[in-house]
Amino acid sequence: MAETRRKLTTILSADVQDYTRLMGADEEGTLATLKRHRTTMSAVIGLHGGRVVNTWGDGLIAEFPSVVEAVRAAIDVQNDLAEANSERPADGRMMFRIGINLGDVIETDGDLYGDGVNIAARLQTQAPAGGIVISSTVHDHVRNKLSVGFDFLGELTVKNVHDAIPSYSVRVGAAAQSGDTPRGRPPPRPEERPPEPPPSDPAAALDGISGKHGKFLPALGVVAAGLLLVNIVTWHGTLWASWPILFLAALAGFIWSRRRHGAVSRFGPPAILAATLLGINILSGAQTLWAQWPILAIAAVSFFRWSRRGPGNSRPPQ
Repeated sequence: MAETRRKLTTILSADVQDYTRLMGADEEGTLATLKRHRTTMSAVIGLHGGRVVNTWGDGLIAEFPSVVEAVRAAIDVQNDLAEANSERPADGRMMFRIGINLGDVIETDGDLYGDGVNIAARLQTQAPAGGIVISSTVHDHVRNKLSVGFDFLGELTVKNVHDAIPSYSVRVGAAAQSGDTPRGRPPPRPEERPPEPPPSDPAAALDGISGKHGKFLPALGVVAAGLLLVNIVTWHGTLWASWPILFLAALAGFIWSRRRHGAVSRFGPPAILAATLLGINILSGAQTLWAQWPILAIAAVSFFRWSRRGPGNSRPPQ
């Protein structure tokens, strides 16, 4: 006989925006993409201590013992899927909507039932493509623990649930910033957002290069190989190609790390800068290891920034 018990848990509900349209345009391709995205989502959910409870059609239900880890997992999922979609045409992108609720549920045979699950599913339907909507109970637990912003969406009426559910959207990606908007003011629709200004600093410029030109990194490798080949063919006893190759390797490393999330995006650029300085020290033929001092300074600054924001946050407090 199946064991049935009640418990308090955090429920994450996700489904695909415009799944019917995508299937109508390309059934096999859409199904293959759905499987890839589900594999990514399952891995992220597991890394945050959750488990996938059930899947059906384009939907997915997961649970987490920690409210904070559930929201972190949702943010990581949306960021990873946004990166996967960045090089696909706009009409071919598979975007997920996510809803999260903390509530009492009934567990039987590993599956979950009850209002806690229903509310998460209803919150998910209110999320925009690529977005996250959470209940007020979730918001109360995470608002001071995560360096992201929240927008109050008002009270959501849920079928078969007597009381309306106050809900919040989580700012994901470029919109993520700390602080809550005044109650009752919904976030602007995507089409109403003003266009982003052109990048005005080197870091933003690198983001634009890496995001809009996915073949830029392989091109750097081709240029580096071409320089080395020219150096060998016209050999006069000097490996002059080592200097431009070092520059190209550093540039490729910066671009690659800026496209990552989490620890790689935080510590990748300073690590690459330190490696570049060490390469310059070696290639210059200097008799002393002068690069150790700037490398030590870079390590100290990186550790200070890490200690200020904390090991669990992907963004500094704003």
